[in-house]
Amino acid sequence: MRRFVILAAAAVVLVAAVAGVLARDSAPPAGVPVVPTPPGKAGKDVEPLADPFAWGPGRTVEFSRRAAAGNSHALYALSPGGVVASAERTAIHRAAVERAAEQADVDADTLEGLVFLESAGREDARAPGGLEGAAGLTQILAETGTNLLGMRVDLAESRRYTRLLARAERRGRDGQAAALRRARARVDERFDPGRALAGTARYLTIARKRFGREDLAFVSYHMGIGNLENVVRDYASAGAGPIGAIVEDAGLTYARVYFDSTPTRHAQAYRRLASLGDDSSNYWWKLLAAREIMRLWREDRPELDRLVALHGAKGSAEEVLHPESETPRFDTASELRRAWDSGDVVPFRRAEAVTGLRRDPRMGELARRLKQPAGLYRGLRPEALALALYIGAQVREISGQGPLVVTSTVRDGAYQDALVRRNREATRHYSLHTTGWAFDVLRSYRSRRQALAFQFMLDRLRTLNVIAWVREPRAIHITASSDATALLGLLERVNIEQP
Repeated sequence: MRRFVILAAAAVVLVAAVAGVLARDSAPPAGVPVVPTPPGKAGKDVEPLADPFAWGPGRTVEFSRRAAAGNSHALYALSPGGVVASAERTAIHRAAVERAAEQADVDADTLEGLVFLESAGREDARAPGGLEGAAGLTQILAETGTNLLGMRVDLAESRRYTRLLARAERRGRDGQAAALRRARARVDERFDPGRALAGTARYLTIARKRFGREDLAFVSYHMGIGNLENVVRDYASAGAGPIGAIVEDAGLTYARVYFDSTPTRHAQAYRRLASLGDDSSNYWWKLLAAREIMRLWREDRPELDRLVALHGAKGSAEEVLHPESETPRFDTASELRRAWDSGDVVPFRRAEAVTGLRRDPRMGELARRLKQPAGLYRGLRPEALALALYIGAQVREISGQGPLVVTSTVRDGAYQDALVRRNREATRHYSLHTTGWAFDVLRSYRSRRQALAFQFMLDRLRTLNVIAWVREPRAIHITASSDATALLGLLERVNIEQP
């Protein structure tokens, strides 16, 4: 046991030295966000590490691409009948989508993504809560359709036809049901695909004229023009005046407003975005994810099928980040020992004063049953450890409190099997813990402030496609992507020396 601990410690020094040289060679200029300095290093000569996941000029394309991928799991997991069936239904309306996109002067692929996201291509889709709410191919509210978009929405007649339609469908009267759908579409134009898309085009025209940008017009479709105006004004610290002029003068994009608003930066804009409990803040990223699904459906069906399988394997996108067929795992204790010896796994130390993390004393508690030392199961891949340190540092900086408690890190196949026999919630097939990329954080926090700071980090890093996470009964299960390589400099900054 002592041999692999010593070698692993040496591996940390080697990895840290390399990462530290990179960090020093690319020392961040003044004004660039940096990873918070560990409390134990405060006032010491610690080289700042530029935060690779903070907003900066020129990152709109990169962050938008990341956010589309990071927000795609819900679409793969929840699309009615699956994403392939939803794409097929959506594609039926392509000609009407193109006409509406031309009318609104917006990108047709993006508008098609809206149809996928709003209704999965179902022209009779209805939100819970009755016909006063969102309905139809583009999920238009009754009030919005009538008062803003000039659509015919006769709620009394629409309800009557909806009741008759449900009765006909229950009795298997397909011809009568089709006639009732046509009749309902005449009195409630939200159920007429062409008219619904034309109404959506009118909305986007209004919103684009107001904000001066296509991305903000699409964001407002779900968030609401007034809500988005307030977010933008908060971000720009602007009061009265045309919102389009504020957007233009500040050169704002939605990516900038979203990613540059955090609990510690443009905090009022962040709080307003976070207060929109219907996930409005992520609507643009989901729309881009839907657009990408439609592209794959047309151009690369094998890749779409691959992603369907990977997203469907777990309750998060962790297998998308690390597919079983491509990811080395540790089936036996011997394989895990070799990973320690080679530096592919490094120690998760007890040094909470500098890490912002506490190692649960029960970590590796099943090792004795397997006649192995507990330390064998107290480590992570260097990238995953750096990611854990990053989360701990940021949560501590935002909340002023620490540490978070890490309950579980790397396992081998035998340990996972022993855990399955003890815990019904444990993964019975391919566990990311057996790869060294995953760790669990106890769902017990020092305060609501700390819990909210942790939630912010989970949501932000997932949106950037840096992690996948899922809420378990006692812990948050986090899987780091290989993009966490950008954080390896943290291993040197923290410089954890004692076991």
